[in-house]
Amino acid sequence: MSNRTLTLTDTLYDYVLAHSLREHPAQTALREATRGHERATMQISPEQGQFMAMLVKLTGARNTIEVGVFTGYSALSVALALPADGHILACDISDDYTRIGKPFWAQAGIADKIDLQLGPALATLDARIRDGEAGLYDFAFIDADKVNYDGYYERCLQLVRPGGLIAIDNTLWSGRVAERADSDDTAALQALNIKLHHDERIDLSLLPLGDGLTLARRR
Repeated sequence: MSNRTLTLTDTLYDYVLAHSLREHPAQTALREATRGHERATMQISPEQGQFMAMLVKLTGARNTIEVGVFTGYSALSVALALPADGHILACDISDDYTRIGKPFWAQAGIADKIDLQLGPALATLDARIRDGEAGLYDFAFIDADKVNYDGYYERCLQLVRPGGLIAIDNTLWSGRVAERADSDDTAALQALNIKLHHDERIDLSLLPLGDGLTLARRR
């Protein structure tokens, strides 16, 4: 029995994957393709991808947002969980990173669900708000530059419907959020965590999953 979250040893982590993970072959192949990338640590863990897929199914999501695509594993995980008419508005600034994932999206048969928009995400989200899409999305995942997290959160809060869910990655930041800020990124995450804790527009849960995953349900 334990009254707090378990510490995962390598052995226990391997057990979790061996007894839970159900990946599409394209997901496994994309993780392998990303493993040697110089920024491979930017990719979410497979158990987090599976958890997000579960959230998408539990919420009945059809229209979703992703801010920060990297090589596309999280988008692939969500797209596989969406119904046939599901859709992801995927925002990133890097063609070099996102092009790695495109063949695996095609391999999984979900490429047509992902609307990849290359350019500053704030501009993309603002354009969708101007186009009257506020309240039309069911789920959003934020995993991009940390200094703009608050801006992404505010836009996504407008774009998701009441009862919709926003998932925010890296909110524990390898533990640095609990220490004196050592960078603008750390300071931005600390400020956002404080804001979310007191934000009456949402229901909140901060999970020690991956590098910290915050779930914010719009009330």
